[in-house]
Amino acid sequence: METIKYKTALIVGAGEGLSASLARLFTREGIRVALAARQTDKLGGLCKETGATAYACDATSLGDVIRLFASVERDCGAPDVVVYNAGSRLPGAFVGLIPADVEKAIAVSAFGGFLVASTGIAPYAP
Repeated sequence: METIKYKTALIVGAGEGLSASLARLFTREGIRVALAARQTDKLGGLCKETGATAYACDATSLGDVIRLFASVERDCGAPDVVVYNAGSRLPGAFVGLIPADVEKAIAVSAFGGFLVASTGIAPYAP
């Protein structure tokens, strides 16, 4: 049985934890890595270490997600693997949560995941 060889991975919601570990693993496997985050300034060290390219993207913005996929395809090739790891964490007890903060967290985790998945499968025309 032939092993599938992935060429390009896109990690959305990149940071220092799980995303960084995946970027290192993908790089060791010879996969080109693109990292996306709302703020890319924190990704400089990881990009230098892995050779990854960083892109600014708010995953809750359809326009940002469309631009992200177009840029990654232009610069790195169409991603064979997309990891969605974006989140908006809410510290504190459930009873102390602010509804607007919960709404934002749900938008990032659920709506952002939908936008990335649906754009990656069937890209929207900009």
